[in-house]
Amino acid sequence: MKLNEEEKSILAGEQGRVPQLALQHQIAVGDFFGAEDFAPVSQAHIMADTESLGQAGVIWLEQLGEITEGQRQVRIPTITDPRGTDFAKSSVLKQDGWMLDLEQRAIDAFVRLGVSMTDTCINYQTIAAPTRGEHVAFGDTGVVIYSNSVCGARSNFEGGPSALAAGLTGRTPRYGFHLDSQRQATLRIRVDWTPQTLNDWGALGGVIGRLSANYWTVPVVEGLEGAPTSDQLKHFGAAMASFGSSALYHLVGITPEAYRIEDVGGDKLPVAHRVGETEVKALQTAYAVTDEIDVVVFSAPQLSLYELREIAKLCDGKQFIKPMLAVTSPQVKPDADRMGFTARIEAAGGQVLSGMCFYQSYAREMADANGWKRLATNSAKLVNILGGYGYVPMLASMQRCIDAAVTGKLK
Repeated sequence: MKLNEEEKSILAGEQGRVPQLALQHQIAVGDFFGAEDFAPVSQAHIMADTESLGQAGVIWLEQLGEITEGQRQVRIPTITDPRGTDFAKSSVLKQDGWMLDLEQRAIDAFVRLGVSMTDTCINYQTIAAPTRGEHVAFGDTGVVIYSNSVCGARSNFEGGPSALAAGLTGRTPRYGFHLDSQRQATLRIRVDWTPQTLNDWGALGGVIGRLSANYWTVPVVEGLEGAPTSDQLKHFGAAMASFGSSALYHLVGITPEAYRIEDVGGDKLPVAHRVGETEVKALQTAYAVTDEIDVVVFSAPQLSLYELREIAKLCDGKQFIKPMLAVTSPQVKPDADRMGFTARIEAAGGQVLSGMCFYQSYAREMADANGWKRLATNSAKLVNILGGYGYVPMLASMQRCIDAAVTGKLK
């Protein structure tokens, strides 16, 4: 890779061991992907829950944080994805003490490195949405696909060490979706039906993700009517990234790089697939294997204030016989408390959790401890993931999920 004078100085260790180790890692990544040089980045977002890190990963972070010479902290704003628990609710989740201890160790190590513990996967809604053309180094797949597609920013899926390295050096290898050429459409899809509910938007994203089925595929989607909301696109993109490893899509006339289909080269592509309500409902029906449920979870991505407002409205006058968990960010939770949404949800028997994500919080162990197996959610991303943790997940609207928490059945 071509290095400028600043990068040569970092690599030589002149600025300390921590940024040197970070740049060595980044050069290895850049060489693997054929990057010619580095792109300066303005912010980084680290996905590093302790279930993924394990003891070895936490020890590595601690060792990095114990280095005392040279530049030892991040040089650009660097934030975190959801953690492995909400410490205030860990007893409700029946998480073991060792999980909390490991989580605290990881937090302490990140803080020593100058990382801001935002603990969110919706930073584009709550912290600072990147702007069109802004180069960033983001980790969470839902964050990346929203930032690339809806905001027009530029990021690849940055693994935990790579995102941390970007924070420590202020740059990332220039390959993939940092390049103009990689952002052109490669797959043209015609949609004949526009969803309304969040579960339908997520299911549509899941269908298109399956059709894409490749990180380097960039679908351009035409036929959607109206302007989707931020939450609708949040569920759409998160599911597409989960079902298809997609990092970028274009919606003709909606997303910023595809004002016209020819802006992304879609006019040169044949319509490869047509997707309508039948395909979207079929994906959801595939998960409807039973009507009995053990738990209802709203998570993945974390809930916006508007989603919590809607859940609170649905909870009024209800009393749950099954656990209901609503997971949001530490930025949204205080507003939900102040506006009374949390109290209304918890009055019905629900729980509002903050700073975590259900599937990143030892989901299998929570299932065993609480006797949870059959799970209802309105998140297509969550149903795609939880089968691997031993759950029987079912996808339904927010209204049906709340009703299921009341009756114990998904009708």
